[in-house]
Amino acid sequence: GLDAIHKVLASGVDVMILTTPPGFRPEHLRASVEAGKHVFCEKPVAVDATGVRSVLESAKMAKAQNLSLMSGFCWRYQDQVHETFDKLHAGGVGDLHTIQTTYNTTGWVAPKPRQPGWSDAEFQLRNWQYFTPLSADHVAEQAVHAIDWIAWAMKDQPPVKCFAVGGRQTREQRPETGNVWDHFSIIYEYANGVRAYHMCRHWPNTPSDNSAYFLGSKGSCTMQPWNGTHVIDGDTPWRGTASSNDMYQREHDVLFKAIRDAKPVNDGTFMSHSSLLAIMGRMAAYTGQVVTWDQAMNSQENLNETPWALSDRTTPAFPMPGSTPLI
Repeated sequence: GLDAIHKVLASGVDVMILTTPPGFRPEHLRASVEAGKHVFCEKPVAVDATGVRSVLESAKMAKAQNLSLMSGFCWRYQDQVHETFDKLHAGGVGDLHTIQTTYNTTGWVAPKPRQPGWSDAEFQLRNWQYFTPLSADHVAEQAVHAIDWIAWAMKDQPPVKCFAVGGRQTREQRPETGNVWDHFSIIYEYANGVRAYHMCRHWPNTPSDNSAYFLGSKGSCTMQPWNGTHVIDGDTPWRGTASSNDMYQREHDVLFKAIRDAKPVNDGTFMSHSSLLAIMGRMAAYTGQVVTWDQAMNSQENLNETPWALSDRTTPAFPMPGSTPLI
C-alpha cells in the first residue's frame, strides 16, 4: 500500500533504495533520513521545486547524521564518461562556449488501459510515467541524464535562465497516456555566456540518440556513451582510453564502501540541482515563458499537494503554453 515505506523502515534495514515513481521521492527520502537510514535515491529526486527544496533539506539532515546519500545519476559513475569530463574540465577544448545534448528514444513502456475496480489513483499509479505529478514528464524522468551532462560540464553551476518549446505530436490521446508531452527542446543560458541546448523526444519508428557535444575555443568533444565514442578534435586531439564498466554496480559499490568505511558519500546538492535543471526546462515549455533559475528554485508549484489515497483523484490538466501559469 501507499504506507509500505514505513513498514520497510521499521523492519530493521540499514539501507533504503528509493525507486518508486518520483512524485513520492521527497517524502520517502525525508522518512528514510529521519529513520537514520543510508539511501540510494533514484533520479529525478522530485517532480517540482517544492520537492527539490525538501530533498535539499533532507540531504543536509543526512550529512549531519553521517548518513550516505547516493544518487541515481549513473553516468557520474561510468569510467569512460568520467574520463571525458575530467578532460573537459582540464581545458581539453579550451574555453567552453556551447553544449548540445540529446535523449531521443522511441518511447516508454506501453500504457495500461483502465480495468474494472481501479480507482482514479490506482489507474494513474499503474501508468505513472504518463502523469506529470508522478513522473515529472520524460524530460525530467529520463532525459535528465543528458541534462545532468550539461550541469556536470558547467561544474554544477546553475544557469541564469532557460526557454523551451515542446508538445505532444505522436503520443495517442487516450486516458492512459495522461498529460505528458512527447518532445522538448530547451536552451539554457549561463552567466559566462555559455549556451546549452537540449533536445529529447518519444517518437515511435525514429532513430534513438543519446549524445553530447561540447564546443570550445580550442576544439570540440563528441561523447556518445551508448557506443563508446569519446573524442576531442582540435588543437590537442584526444581519444578516450578508459575501459567501460557497469555504472549501475559502481554506484552501489561506492555507496556500500562509504558505509563500511564510515566515510559518507552525499550527492544531495548536485542531484537536486540537476533534477531542477530538467524541471525548469519543463516549466518553460509548459508555460511558454522564460524561466530564471531563481524563479525555478523558489517556485511554489506543488503537483502533489493533495495527499495520495487509493480513491478518486483529479486528472492533471494538459499543459498549454501561454495559458498554463508559471507558479
